[in-house]
Amino acid sequence: MSFDRHLAEIAREFPDWTIWRSDAGRWWATRHRLLTEEERDAGSAMTVDADDSKGLREQLLEQRELLPPAQGPSEPPEWREPPPADPET
Repeated sequence: MSFDRHLAEIAREFPDWTIWRSDAGRWWATRHRLLTEEERDAGSAMTVDADDSKGLREQLLEQRELLPPAQGPSEPPEWREPPPADPET
């Protein structure tokens, strides 16, 4: 499989990361957002690297395990659907 295909597959699997290969042939990934203090304390990294695409994918899977599960919908907890209009008013 070509370098470009490996890169594209990893990028699709990990859309929150930018994936690239250096001129020296090393594989890298960096997050699209800053980490919170809690995420850093848990061992999450902003950037990871590996010798090959397989190693990079393993690093990214390990990083995924360090993050807490998704918190649900993006709306704040106080968001609620408005009640239906009262037909009597």
